[in-house]
Amino acid sequence: MTATASGTRDGGAVSGAASRRRRPGTLLVVGGSVAALVVAALAGIWVGALPLPPGAVVATLLDRALAPLGIDVPGGLTGTEAAVLLQLRLPRVVLAALVGAGLAVAGGSYQGVFRNPLADPYLLGAAAGAGLGATLVIAYAPGVTVGGIGVIPLAAFAGALAGVGAALVLGAAAGGSGNATLLLAGVAVAAFLAAAQTLVQQQNAEDLQQVYGWLLGQLGSAQWADVVLVLPYLGLASIVLLLCARPLDVLAVGDDEARSLGVHPTRVRLLVILAASLATASAVAVSGLIGFVGLVVPHVVRRLVGGSHVRLLPVCLLGGGAFLVLADLIARTVLSPAELPLGVVTAAIGAPFFAGLLWARGRQR
Repeated sequence: MTATASGTRDGGAVSGAASRRRRPGTLLVVGGSVAALVVAALAGIWVGALPLPPGAVVATLLDRALAPLGIDVPGGLTGTEAAVLLQLRLPRVVLAALVGAGLAVAGGSYQGVFRNPLADPYLLGAAAGAGLGATLVIAYAPGVTVGGIGVIPLAAFAGALAGVGAALVLGAAAGGSGNATLLLAGVAVAAFLAAAQTLVQQQNAEDLQQVYGWLLGQLGSAQWADVVLVLPYLGLASIVLLLCARPLDVLAVGDDEARSLGVHPTRVRLLVILAASLATASAVAVSGLIGFVGLVVPHVVRRLVGGSHVRLLPVCLLGGGAFLVLADLIARTVLSPAELPLGVVTAAIGAPFFAGLLWARGRQR
């Protein structure tokens, strides 16, 4: 019997080692993710209603980058083409990459902290709060700007943070510290905020089209101001989540073991939830509600690099950016000159993926 147990252990170790050997190396996956993001960005810049010559695009970008050094790069785009590149295509691609990266890294972090592979960045009332904030502005303060920036992104950002804050307060007031209590609090807050949003929509039926356009997700009005607005918050949230990657791995072995290794489980969970919610709120503020990015990308990445968050989260950042840039490219070209809502494209990709994931989990059980 001892020999059998030993053989089982040895066989499991060999099987685990073989599995690790079959999995691509982390550097290879990171390099592939960087390449995928670059290719997706270039495709997003080149392809559109007005095709831009690839060589001239590169020359224009190099010319702008080297202009402060007094270096002139010939062969760039014409005036109209340069305006399309610099004022329309480039900010849209950059914003799509930032939003996709934020949603993907938030999704991977939520799944880790809740130990639930089906966790999504729109947990804890973030989406419902953002939707209510945007709906209130569209209905009662359309066209208002603050410092040249539209109020809708600011209201969505504030609403998302308010929704998460309400869920955290309700969870604490319920007297529970577990993940289930917090998730139930998020469901309750989201239901209340969604009801309030429906009431506002019912009283302002003339604004329904604009509200639904925002709720379905869009980047058609992307500007550099949106990039400047979202970058500090997404950057801060992403840095915090990357720094929490190793503590998340430690939490996977259990709270008692984590404490013995010097990790405070409650503090780590709260910090990860706040940072992931900040990333989600920032992304939602400038793009509307774009689902499934935080669900699909972490699952694909996990199959490539394994479950360690030290490897998972950096690749989620890159893979999420590439995924949403390509989804946005599909949204604006598949029915050109018309444009699909970006949320429709991600749902068309994510819903079958989610159904397949549930089916696979059912078979495993």
